[in-house]
Amino acid sequence: MIALVLALGSSLAYGTADFLGGLGARRAHVLRTVMIAAPASLVVELVLWPLLGASFTPASLAWGAASGVASAAAFLLLYRTLAIGPMNVLSPVTALVSAMLPVAVGLLQGEHLGTAGLVGLPLALAAVVLVSAGPGAGSTRPSGKALLLAVGAGAAIALQLVFLHQAPADSGVAPLIAGRTVASAVTLTAAALLHRRLGTEKPAYAMSAAAGALDSIANLLFLIAARSGDLAVVAVIVALYPAGTVLLARRVLSERLQRSQLWGLGAAALAVGLLAAA
Repeated sequence: MIALVLALGSSLAYGTADFLGGLGARRAHVLRTVMIAAPASLVVELVLWPLLGASFTPASLAWGAASGVASAAAFLLLYRTLAIGPMNVLSPVTALVSAMLPVAVGLLQGEHLGTAGLVGLPLALAAVVLVSAGPGAGSTRPSGKALLLAVGAGAAIALQLVFLHQAPADSGVAPLIAGRTVASAVTLTAAALLHRRLGTEKPAYAMSAAAGALDSIANLLFLIAARSGDLAVVAVIVALYPAGTVLLARRVLSERLQRSQLWGLGAAALAVGLLAAA
């Protein structure tokens, strides 16, 4: 139950971060948003270091660095995907891909689900699609480039989660610090190399920094949840993050919820209940 609560918190934090990052990427080049979000995320990890501890072993550094590369790719691909759109088609693609790979890894590593879990897992995946799909999702076709970006973003998110899960359980926040250091270095290097293509628009500083900080908190909650529960279950709960984005869009941007999204929220609640009983 503790793992599920933490996974839900991680999902909400990811959804909020995506909402803020997506808005920020509409105001300036995506790299300008990410070059603020990634270092802000690192600052959060450094603040947490004395509170939660860190063991910088070769394994924790290696898996953390690998997650950092995947994280940098996830930042760039996801925010670019959200900026291109259509979000109501690409968001469920990204969320599904980000869930399916960690679920497969967890099951291959020997995790077992009871009857409730076997029902709750596919129900949660269906909820991801329903919650993410907005009006016109069935009639709007994304470009091939946008679809590839969405799949790439989902794969990068999935790899980030899998790599973090592989880090030693007693490493504290070391893999997160290593990951964010690498992600920040990759992002800032890319921004320096491509600075002439970034345009002159100023990024939304506060919004971008908040997105990075929330993404860091989401990673921490996921890491703790995965260490205390099954990766397959935790990953699919975290993949419900579009629900947070949708609810924020409803609250902040006054976007109307479609009937399919309401069904999706109900399916998500039922799936969480089933997985809690698994």
